[in-house]
Amino acid sequence: MVCLAKFALSLHLLGISNALSSTYTLSEEYVGEEFLDLFGFEAIPDPTHGRVTYVGADTAMEEGMILAEGDRFVARPDSKTVLSQYGPGRKSFRLKSKHQYGARTVMVFDIRHMPEGCGTWPAVWTVGMPWPQMGEIDILEGVNDQGPNHVTLHTSHKCDMPKSRLQTGTSTKESCGIGSFGTDYIGCPVRIHDRRSYGPEFNREGGGWYAMERTEGFIKVWFWSRKAHDLPSDVRDSEYRIDTSHWGTPVAYFPANRNCDIPSKFGQHWIIVNLTFCGDWAGNIYSKSGCPSTCDDFVNKNPAAFMNAYFDFHSLRIYKHPRRSQPHHNRQTVLA
Repeated sequence: MVCLAKFALSLHLLGISNALSSTYTLSEEYVGEEFLDLFGFEAIPDPTHGRVTYVGADTAMEEGMILAEGDRFVARPDSKTVLSQYGPGRKSFRLKSKHQYGARTVMVFDIRHMPEGCGTWPAVWTVGMPWPQMGEIDILEGVNDQGPNHVTLHTSHKCDMPKSRLQTGTSTKESCGIGSFGTDYIGCPVRIHDRRSYGPEFNREGGGWYAMERTEGFIKVWFWSRKAHDLPSDVRDSEYRIDTSHWGTPVAYFPANRNCDIPSKFGQHWIIVNLTFCGDWAGNIYSKSGCPSTCDDFVNKNPAAFMNAYFDFHSLRIYKHPRRSQPHHNRQTVLA
């Protein structure tokens, strides 16, 4: 009876979500130095065991790892220092938003350039705490220049997606949950077919836009390259109101269903932008990536290899459904 009740609740919430308008209004906008109002620096040990040292804001500014001016926000790692084998990892950044975001939210990231290079593991994602109970959404993530991008959900156990669903990407695994004994951290990736979605191909195109819509009934992600012919005008023109029903089929679609109750699996999320090196993913598959030496050795000895391992954001725009109350965040909050 409890399971049936939960399923009925999920269907009810799904119905509510489907009935809601797909129109959202601008709540927050960040361009250039305004990114520093949104993000703080997490100088923490890397949870993925990378060859990295995440630095605080003062170090990042003093060492030229951050450029925030005009319509540019650039975050880069140290690309000058040869590292000792037994010393700290390469200095890099882990940015965490000062606010959390939940359902009935759309995030639009306009990114000109993303980190590239052997040993790199860049990511743009959202996460709740405790993890994995409150979920994780990997919007842009990969390693060792191995495109295209994969959009992935990570949850606690018992969250499965249908094999067949309306998306242009290809699901490589349906179970989003972590295994019962803390195993199977892969999540449920959706592979984007456009190679311009990640790494050097993304950068050669001049970057592009990633957008994520989250409701009680689904999570959707879209990608448009810089020269895409199907780029919606409201995204291109950074309009105050957007309508996701005009955006076409998403690259990744994760619907609430009887095997995954989205509202209970995804809580309030922070936005994370980070770059690590090697570690649990980039390091473990490094030998299969066509990269030289070992991952740690390459990162230690080749600082100049990371000159292009930087993010360059034009903007981040966060839209809210008008029926949801608008919390006051900071001076970038746009009043409806």
